[in-house]
Amino acid sequence: MTLLRSSGGRRCHSLVLLSTVFHFSLPAAASDAAIDLDLYGRLLEKHTRAVTEVVGTRVDYRSVEESEDWKRLVRQVHAARPSQLTPDEKLAFWINAYNILAIDLVNAHYPIDGIKQIGSFFSPVWKLEVATIEGRSISLGAIEHEILRKMDEPRIHGAIVCASISCPSLARTPYRSAHLDADLSAAMRRWLANPEKGISIDRQNRVVRLSKIFDWFEDDFDSRGGVLETIAPYLESDDAVWIRAEGANASIRYFSYDWSLNDLRSVDKGGPN
Repeated sequence: MTLLRSSGGRRCHSLVLLSTVFHFSLPAAASDAAIDLDLYGRLLEKHTRAVTEVVGTRVDYRSVEESEDWKRLVRQVHAARPSQLTPDEKLAFWINAYNILAIDLVNAHYPIDGIKQIGSFFSPVWKLEVATIEGRSISLGAIEHEILRKMDEPRIHGAIVCASISCPSLARTPYRSAHLDADLSAAMRRWLANPEKGISIDRQNRVVRLSKIFDWFEDDFDSRGGVLETIAPYLESDDAVWIRAEGANASIRYFSYDWSLNDLRSVDKGGPN
């Protein structure tokens, strides 16, 4: 600051100009935002609603379908170059991309009662192309199984949302690499705090009921000591203590999975707040 004052306005102007040119000359992939996360955040705020029901977050698919900003966001996902991102940027990108493309896929077939109505027995929804990114045809299944699960971060299962009631609740803010660890931990806590689709503990009968996701993807938690050891830090303190002390001797059961669409309009004819 002292240097700029003593050198006169022209040097200050030159340095500011140089900084601006340098900023805009950086390749897009060097930025945290391979997609415009501020735009995505505004769209989530506008087109989703937090609810007290088991679903947690509902999406106003009809209003999303009519949004030009949403279409612009989806084009950004298609044009992104995630191979040039850092590991945390890449992880955040693919979580956001999965959630955006799942919503967009529902929009393309709306109205429907559930995402599994899309596709067929021989070509299920998870195998349908939802984008072409860096020349590669991508499906929701490919993002989940071939990209995200290979990153050895089991908390992704609390973050990616397949547009269904029993999925973890859709986060109403984007995942950002600058605080990705905190974002993923918050997603896990939010999911597990829901006793109808996260975890429910019956201490008297020594029964732990969990989301079916922990059954389907049990192997993903092995590197962290197993499902119960992995989720314990994200539980209320007394539940965490009980799980660590008694969980190994408890009976594990799973909630039934409700694939109904997390659609706002199915329960509320008004728009989102």
